Amino acid sequence: QVQLVESGGGSVQAGGSLRLSCAASGLTFSRYVMGWFRQTPGKEREFVARIVRSGGTAPYGASVKGRFTISRDNAKNTVYLQMNSLKPEDTAVYFCSAGLLSGSSYAIHYWGQGTQVTVSS
Repeated sequence: QVQLVESGGGSVQAGGSLRLSCAASGLTFSRYVMGWFRQTPGKEREFVARIVRSGGTAPYGASVKGRFTISRDNAKNTVYLQMNSLKPEDTAVYFCSAGLLSGSSYAIHYWGQGTQVTVSS
């Protein structure tokens, strides 16, 4: 059974930092493109970042580019999201994803359960 378990969420003041982790099990982690998305009530899930199997240059959502950094450790089956210079508008539930790329399309096979991030002004 595949599981993606996020951790590291919490409450922080604007300008602060958080590091999210997503531990994967039940799948061959190194084969998957891992990603982060976020969602607030009443809105669609928003792309944050994704990282290919070998790491390297990663695409980011426009609203987080330059402040967030995605990374992965294939030996630990874990993907991370370092979030710096947090803003109140970053408040959301953050979800981890595992999927595959087909051209430029990211087909998501699995989702985590989400972790809440709250940024106060």
